[in-house]
Amino acid sequence: MAALKDRRPGVLAVHSVNRFVFSVPKLDEAERFYKIFGLDARRGGKKLELYTYGHPHCWGMVHEGGAKKHFEYVSYGIFEEDVDAFRKKITLCEPHPLSDGKGLWLRDPDGVPTQLVVAPKVSPSAKSVASQVAPVAPGKGAAPSRSKVQPTRPRYLSHVLRFTPDVPRMTKFCSDVLGLRLSDKSADIVAFIHTPHGSDHHLVGFAKSEGPGLHHTSWDVGSFHDVGQGAEQVRAAGFTEGWGVGRHVLGSNYFYYVRDPWGSWAEYSHDIDFVPASLDWPAADHAPEDSFYVWGPAVPETFVTNYEAQ
Repeated sequence: MAALKDRRPGVLAVHSVNRFVFSVPKLDEAERFYKIFGLDARRGGKKLELYTYGHPHCWGMVHEGGAKKHFEYVSYGIFEEDVDAFRKKITLCEPHPLSDGKGLWLRDPDGVPTQLVVAPKVSPSAKSVASQVAPVAPGKGAAPSRSKVQPTRPRYLSHVLRFTPDVPRMTKFCSDVLGLRLSDKSADIVAFIHTPHGSDHHLVGFAKSEGPGLHHTSWDVGSFHDVGQGAEQVRAAGFTEGWGVGRHVLGSNYFYYVRDPWGSWAEYSHDIDFVPASLDWPAADHAPEDSFYVWGPAVPETFVTNYEAQ
């Protein structure tokens, strides 16, 4: 049985994004990008596994194949005691051919294969704590010299935001089938969704587009400095298209997004709001002009372009 701190008693819901999986034409590009971003990217044949340093969980997989990037499937973690209840409420389908075949499989309203698998809860069960910083003696500068700065290394996957042609439909699916709950939304443009078993403000999100696809993955880092340093390390490596540094309204996190080689984004995120298992978050519908970001540079024109639907 799951520990009480890890779940809300009597509630049937997935507890984590266990894994996101997509394919790209050239795996070499993916390996270089994610290593520069700060992940522990482990390559085996035509597959790249994405870890964060010091954490045993594989957060994502990138496969080689196809003419352009394609979101293949999403895997959600569930508690072992909930398997039978989920099996009774879903319409099963065949496992994705790139998967390990385990668990329960269904398709979401956009037709994306979805895996429900017994797995450890890797969504946080408490608000993330900022990294400890050693005190600086008087007369010494707190900032490191550029040659000695440590690279930003994300700590865990905070959330995945996907494109969908119908945000309300995907929100209803997440609620009715997966047991997830709405945190906040803006009209039918975007919705942010958490697990009632405790997670960051959003475990998954959905943005309106002409078709399904992957918009971005978001990775928790330990400080505001890490957000800025992450932005610098990807720019210095040639990934100059990005958005930030800034602060979001919904979720409240500080951010920097870097555009990957396929037109989607990876986000450094710090200090996002947390929804504990004991709290019913007061979901609200926010005006678009007052819900995106508090401050930051202008949004790139391509930020909401879904290249998978082109």
